[in-house]
This record gives sequence, C-alpha cells and structure tokens, in this order.
Amino acid sequence: MSARELSDTLSWLGSGTSFLLRVVDRLDDDQLREPSGLPGWSRAHVVGHVARNAEALGRLAAWARTGLQTPMYTSPMQRDADIEASAALPADRLRAELASTASELAAALDELDEKTWQATLLSAQGRVIPATEVPWLRVREVWLHAVDLAAGERLTDLPDGVLDALLGDVSATMSTREGCPSVVLEPTDREQTWRLGLPDSTPVSLRGTAAELTGWLVGREPGEELTARGPSGEVQVPTAPRWL
Repeated sequence: MSARELSDTLSWLGSGTSFLLRVVDRLDDDQLREPSGLPGWSRAHVVGHVARNAEALGRLAAWARTGLQTPMYTSPMQRDADIEASAALPADRLRAELASTASELAAALDELDEKTWQATLLSAQGRVIPATEVPWLRVREVWLHAVDLAAGERLTDLPDGVLDALLGDVSATMSTREGCPSVVLEPTDREQTWRLGLPDSTPVSLRGTAAELTGWLVGREPGEELTARGPSGEVQVPTAPRWL
C-alpha cells in the first residue's frame, strides 16, 4: 500500500475537483470543441472522460461497500465508446455531468468506513488495489486533465504534495516496464530524489523542477527544460516509457 495518507488524497481530490470545474466553467461552448493537449481529443473528450471516470470509480466504491464485484468498465471498447458519446453531448449537459458525477463519487467515498476502505479491488488495468487507492486514482485524473484542457493551467499549478506523490507513484509503475531507462529524478526544488528503472544499473541523473520532471514522466512534456548527466558528462534526455 502506498505511503500516501488517505486524508491527504481526499483533500487533494476535493481541491482538484474544484480546480477542474473552474477551468471547464471558464470555457464557452465553442472552446469546449477545440483541441485539448491530448492528441486526437477535443476538450469535450477530456471532460467526458473525467465524467465517465467518476462513474467508473464510483463502481469501485460500491464494490468496496457491498462486496459485489462491479468493475470500472466492462471492456476497453465500452470505455472508449462512452467517451466518444460524451464528447458529442451538448456543452451544458457535459458541464452538468462533470459536476454531478464528481459529487456522486464524493458521496460514494463518504459512505466507506474503516473496514470497507481496506476492501480489495481491481483497477482498470487489472491491478489489485485497496479501496484507499481509489481517491488517489481520481486525484490524478482531476489535476492532470485540468492541465490537459490546454486552457492556460500548468503543472506548476498542482500542489507540491500532488507533484511529489506523482513522482513516486509513476516512477514505481514505470520501473516495472520493459525498457525503462535507469534514471535518478533530482528536482531542483526538492531535497528528495526518486529512482526510475533497475537499481543495479548505472543511472542517468535527470534534473529540473518537480513540475518539469513530472511533465516528462507522465508524457505531457518532452523534457526540453531538463538536463541529463551520465558518468561521463551531459547526455541526451532519455525517453520515458508510456505511463498508462
């Protein structure tokens, strides 16, 4: 289980949801149809995805509370079809569904108690997770996709705790991937470092701010602001594996 405290993730979830809703409410109907920062997706796709994600995580909360298996999605195809259908909704309905599904998820999480928070579930990727991980899955969605809307928000807008948690979470996940480069992430604005890749190999030192390193790690930035050094001096910034 992650070292993140449940109280922290629930707090980040609340503030991240408010942040995302403010960004979306600022966009007019035409702007919602414009491209997002994610290839092939409009801003409406991003909003629709986040709304459907709230419903999917709500199913995990119900699983934890009742013990009845309710997967996030019946299949990847169903997930993709639901996003496409949501992106085509009228803008007012899309905004309303983003808010209502977020509220319903918050209510579902509020129903969990000390015992049900420890229930064992399956993520969309098939990972076995405790119910305490569900709020963190949502934290990632609301904060990162607020930036993905390409409406002026940046990773520097994320709370320090969320950036640090992302660096730890994503680097641990990527280190299990085949071909993951051996890297030590050294934020210039943190005392802590994070290790990526096999521990028995000689790592590249990758330096930048925590936000810049996070952007590279989650595939939102190419790493142009980062500096990389190997045993013999400066080297090219490596390519990060696909995260999700």
